[in-house]
Amino acid sequence: MLDIRQLQYFIAVAEEEHVGRAAERLHISQSPLSRQIAQLEEKLGLTLFERSAQRIRLTRDGHTFLAEARAFITHGNRLEALAKRLGRGDEGGLCIGYIENAMHAGVLPDGLRTLRATRPQVHVALYNLHSAEQIEGLRQRSLDIALLCEPPLPNDPDLDCAQVLSDPMLLALPQTHPLAAKAELTPADLAGQEWIAVLHKESALKHDNFIAACARAGFTPDIRMEATEPLTALGLVAAGLGMAMIQHSLRQHAPAGVVVRELPWFSYRTPLWLAWHKVNLRPLVGIFRATLLEQASGVAMAGQKDV
Repeated sequence: MLDIRQLQYFIAVAEEEHVGRAAERLHISQSPLSRQIAQLEEKLGLTLFERSAQRIRLTRDGHTFLAEARAFITHGNRLEALAKRLGRGDEGGLCIGYIENAMHAGVLPDGLRTLRATRPQVHVALYNLHSAEQIEGLRQRSLDIALLCEPPLPNDPDLDCAQVLSDPMLLALPQTHPLAAKAELTPADLAGQEWIAVLHKESALKHDNFIAACARAGFTPDIRMEATEPLTALGLVAAGLGMAMIQHSLRQHAPAGVVVRELPWFSYRTPLWLAWHKVNLRPLVGIFRATLLEQASGVAMAGQKDV
């Protein structure tokens, strides 16, 4: 059985790359620290560090072990915090991973508002992470719920998912643009215009999908600027620097000087997925998951009525 204290010592030495500095950080002397690291290497049958007179560096095995050790400690800390909350009679907290769109679209805030109305004492920790990091967090049980742009692979043995949002895209253009006052816009109107593209942090694939959707609609955007965040793109549109496509859920965030138009012939949508571990250890996780799914069902029904 691994000694958690030895793992903490190992992480400190790996991060400091110096036994003396790690010892100061841990408030112990160098000799016991070196002895604990040596004992850990002997127990594992691995050489974790390459040692020199000046510094100490991780080996390839050491780098791999460091990632797992950090995850182990993180999960251990979460279990300890959970035990304390359960000991106080709480239902435990929630650790939720999310992407920005879950906030912009109101999916996560609305779900938390509903939860708070019936369970005001629940502690919630939010982590803004890429989808891949969230999936790994679910596997390691360091996250209870994940809201991401790409679901786990089909037939994943550990994780399950459901789509909670399919956000249509709207055209945002400067109020001073000649097309802003036109009653109906066509693909021909958008061809040759200056565009601001939103390059998603998650992957270049989303950008490619957007270009492909434009091509299917009958025009090719002339991209002059690129932003990594849709609210940044809206600010550039307000400055008169071009037009952009934004999610419908961002409509209320459009600043002064921006006109937002629906394009019935443009079919591109931005999805949001809810993912969770199939083994549900706590009722609270299931309750919040059901809240988000019920909320998504209500949004979908409202959308069908609007059509």
